[in-house]
Amino acid sequence: MALFINDECISCGACISECPNTAIYDAGETWTMADGTALDDDTEHDPISEDHTFIVSDKCTECVGFYDEPQCVSVCPVDAIHPDPNHQESKEDLLAKKQRLHGE
Repeated sequence: MALFINDECISCGACISECPNTAIYDAGETWTMADGTALDDDTEHDPISEDHTFIVSDKCTECVGFYDEPQCVSVCPVDAIHPDPNHQESKEDLLAKKQRLHGE
């Protein structure tokens, strides 16, 4: 399943640079599917959160295909990143998403 950032987030930004999918954005930031991926969709989307850093579930692969564990979780100083129960995906689903995002 994809990950999400809860309200305990202090918006330190440590997780943003760790994401191989560019799925993590600062509070209030617009985002596109093309950011950090091989996709051509540069449609701007509204921020998912105006209050704290957020993860775009359509881009989150929990680092499957890149690392053994989600890198954002390991660097979060306040344990604010958790599995998103609204976006349950198998490891195979996450790997297929990675391949779709990066064309690999």
